[in-house]
Amino acid sequence: MSEQARRRPPKPYRRPQKDPVRMLAFEALRAVDERDAYANLVLPPLLRKAREGGNFDGRDAALATELVYGTLRRQGTYDAIISACIDRPLREVDPPVLDVLALGAHQLLGTRIPTHAAVSASVELARVVLGDGRAKFVNAVLRKISAQDLDAWVAQVAPPYDKDPEDHLAVVHSHPRWVVSALWDSLGGGRAGIEELLAADNERPEVTLVARPGRSTTEELAAATETLPGRWSPYALRMAEGGEPGAIDAVRDGRAGVQDEGSQLVAIALANAPVDGSDARWLDGCAGPGGKAALLAALAAERGAALLASEKQPHRARLVERALAGNPGPYQVIAADGTRPPWRPGSFDRVLMDVPCSGLGALRRRPEARWRRRPDDLDSFAPLQRALLTEALSAVRVGGVVGYATCSPHLAETRVVVDDVLKKVGGAELIDARPLLPGVPALGEGPDVQLWPHLHGTDAMYLALLRRTA
Repeated sequence: MSEQARRRPPKPYRRPQKDPVRMLAFEALRAVDERDAYANLVLPPLLRKAREGGNFDGRDAALATELVYGTLRRQGTYDAIISACIDRPLREVDPPVLDVLALGAHQLLGTRIPTHAAVSASVELARVVLGDGRAKFVNAVLRKISAQDLDAWVAQVAPPYDKDPEDHLAVVHSHPRWVVSALWDSLGGGRAGIEELLAADNERPEVTLVARPGRSTTEELAAATETLPGRWSPYALRMAEGGEPGAIDAVRDGRAGVQDEGSQLVAIALANAPVDGSDARWLDGCAGPGGKAALLAALAAERGAALLASEKQPHRARLVERALAGNPGPYQVIAADGTRPPWRPGSFDRVLMDVPCSGLGALRRRPEARWRRRPDDLDSFAPLQRALLTEALSAVRVGGVVGYATCSPHLAETRVVVDDVLKKVGGAELIDARPLLPGVPALGEGPDVQLWPHLHGTDAMYLALLRRTA
């Protein structure tokens, strides 16, 4: 060391500066990883608390939301890129460090934030939450990532399509390989369709409102906030970006709600399916958290019918009670197990069974679910789905209709379940659901219906309608 260097005074220590937006995004990602939380449940209270602090405005909230959801949606792609920039297996990197790196990668590759700002902000976050030592590691990795744009990185880290199509799509579109394979099977083959579906899963979904009939109207909602018409449901409106549903009186009062249009269509189709004879008693056998039940109850009230909403979990039953409060017609909410029901066979004219499932149809809204689910999960859902559909067919009277629904397009949760139960139970037949979704295109060969994000702008809801014949 030279004499001049020895005489140079050391740089004073600079305390790292906390960036509230990136701190909030990091906190949300840690909750998702450590507690298996869902971002759509974790983020709103964090944003509300930050706003109440006084130094967090709408632009900050929008950026924090983009950082959290963008990082989760592109996690698979970013993991592959980070792996290419470090000298150890990804599993040997501490999860909090990976979260900071992924946040930085998203800012560099998935936003318009300038490179220098993305790197410096991420390193500053690392100093706050990880310490100076690991911040140096973050700095080195992000500088490597900043050397190329996303397209160049994907071309480098994704295997060629012609050698391994599923792995190529998994890296390019940030889905686990098994999910790519399952969705491809459900679509029926073809590269264009699966690419469009996977890309749609990575797009920010619209917030869709439902005006519950007899309680609210689309005109009232349109007057309360900036909206676009729904695509398919007569009760739907799509909110403009940045709109706040909780600021609308009808939503706060429960006369309207937030509900994906695919979910609305399932309830509407069941309500409009032809039945033979009476039409006075309806059942929602898996009613939590209450969106479909609230729409069904409103539709039932218009016809003088009563809805029984049953939900196994008491805390979810309370959510159903809240959703149905104020319904103009008769209804009842109970906590009961749909596989061991308290009602007598043949008690109902219409039955909806929206069964627990993998949730692969809602990956736009819950991007972390794609990394959390495993193929083995389908085996655990299968007996429950069959049992619930079997009991639904027992609950409906001869001439009545059952709607079997899932928020999953996986064949093992949709057609396979319906076919197995029909073979086992007997005395029931599939009816064509497509005419009950008027105006909705690309519904396939029927008689069941599969909706898709890339074709219909909805979650990937599945619906089969079955009539009891004996």
